[in-house]
Amino acid sequence: MNIPRLKIGDLDIKVPIIQGGMGIGVSKSRLASAVANEGGVGVISGVQIGYMEPDFSTNTLEANMRALSKEIRKAREKSPKGILGVNLMVAMRNYKAFVKTAIKEKIDIIISGAGLPLELPKLVKNSKTKIVPIVSSKKAARIILKQWEKVNRLPDAIIVEGAKAGGHLGFKAKELMGNTYQDLQDIVKEVIETVAPYEEKYHKVIPVIAAGGILEGVDIGKMLDIGAGGVQMGSRFVATNECDANDAFKKAYIEATKDDICLLNSPVGLPGRAIHTPFIDKTNLGRIPAKKCTNCLIHCNPANTPYCISDALIHSVNGEDGLVFSGERAGEIKEIVTVKKLFDELIKDLKSYIL
Repeated sequence: MNIPRLKIGDLDIKVPIIQGGMGIGVSKSRLASAVANEGGVGVISGVQIGYMEPDFSTNTLEANMRALSKEIRKAREKSPKGILGVNLMVAMRNYKAFVKTAIKEKIDIIISGAGLPLELPKLVKNSKTKIVPIVSSKKAARIILKQWEKVNRLPDAIIVEGAKAGGHLGFKAKELMGNTYQDLQDIVKEVIETVAPYEEKYHKVIPVIAAGGILEGVDIGKMLDIGAGGVQMGSRFVATNECDANDAFKKAYIEATKDDICLLNSPVGLPGRAIHTPFIDKTNLGRIPAKKCTNCLIHCNPANTPYCISDALIHSVNGEDGLVFSGERAGEIKEIVTVKKLFDELIKDLKSYIL
């Protein structure tokens, strides 16, 4: 039996897997192009993507725009026929500039979360770029659908990110700590029901993509069974040769155990999930003042932020002590493989599940 293809607008995706956008610098052109070449959707994270540019600290916006263009072009050169996306957080300062740069580079898909991307339809007007919001509840999906409908645009797909995802989470800390959050499968079903009337009214297919805790082929199969059009996977792609992060970052994944995965407060204003590092111990001892602020987040005040999330993420991706975001199941990953081998394993397991 063939694996169902994922269609987002006029984009025909051979394998229904979207690689999660992971910043800072974890998923850039090398990883995204490798995933796209295997038939999935390769995603570049736009968060502080210019961190390696020489003028990053003095000319941050221009450095970020320059780097975003570079990475999209490099990914396209390596995967001329693949499907590529960028992940842009609504919470980023200069969000509009990032969107416009991505459109200028003719990116296939813009994926946007960490807030409600209510302005996104207007920003992509007259472009062929597909727009995919990330939600964690049917309420958020309903708000986006109602607001986007007013400007005659609907999502081309919706990603539902559950509580087992890595990085920033759209759930209350109390729910996460007490394990009282809603199950991903239930949220996916609810969002599918929420989307259905819009699909019928506008004769448009809006696939719902499941994310958070997806690690193996059987996980993909279970989500397809309940009506999801595909899945988004982040953590599993960190432990690949092509991942853009430093080897020490990847090593943190394959050496982590279940007990090493923890929750923390982020300057973004949302709970986050990461691998326990000495840096997290330091944050528990008190505030770590930012040495220099690049104004990366809308709601972050350097005068009282618990720590600079940009510095923490840049340190870790370079192999130094910092913040290593991960999904809840990262402790199950024990080997670094090629993207091709990972796809082969996932497809084999998924086919076995389907049969």
